[in-house]
Amino acid sequence: MDDDPLLTEQQAYYRAGAAEYDRPYAERGHLRELLTLVDELPIAGDVLELACGTGQWTPLLAAGARSVTAVDASAEVLALARARTASPSVRFIQADLFTWRPPRRYDTVFFAFWLSHVPPARLPGFWNSVAGALSRGGRAIFIDDGPTAAADEEILADQPAPAVLRRLGDGSRYRVVKVFHDARTLTEDLTALGWSVRLRTLGTHYVGVAEPPAGPGT
Repeated sequence: MDDDPLLTEQQAYYRAGAAEYDRPYAERGHLRELLTLVDELPIAGDVLELACGTGQWTPLLAAGARSVTAVDASAEVLALARARTASPSVRFIQADLFTWRPPRRYDTVFFAFWLSHVPPARLPGFWNSVAGALSRGGRAIFIDDGPTAAADEEILADQPAPAVLRRLGDGSRYRVVKVFHDARTLTEDLTALGWSVRLRTLGTHYVGVAEPPAGPGT
């Protein structure tokens, strides 16, 4: 697809910046507060965490789950996630989320700050893969940046997908897909795909709980 080079650059950014990944959580109190939401969310059973990064959310998910399978494309961030997560119920997998398909189904699929990195053209396929990963009665739970968070980013024009420019401490620059979903529009889009979704906004973020379209296995 036309966005392949952009996604390759996005992956390179997270590999090169693994050591800087946690900095926003240390510097921004609202992100630390978001982490406390896990106790309020309907996370249960066997959990699939997409784009786990350095594992900020992984041990919190593991505390209330039977098991957690945490997936990310970057070996560098996965190494940090493994060091952070001592639970024997957690399994880590390195895989490209745009091509990987889970070998089993889960009660919960969770992703934090990942949906905004999925190009719009790939969203229907992404949500189909999430639906295919859920057991009957399962839910998708997701957290991400809303439109007001765009004020803190360097927006790029004329890209194959909405994108921002990110800079690392060594001065290197990378294009990263960044879609600032509006809660109302996202709700309408998911409803059109057959999902039942509840979204709420918290400051510059939104939190969603969605149930997949009825069908085999759901």
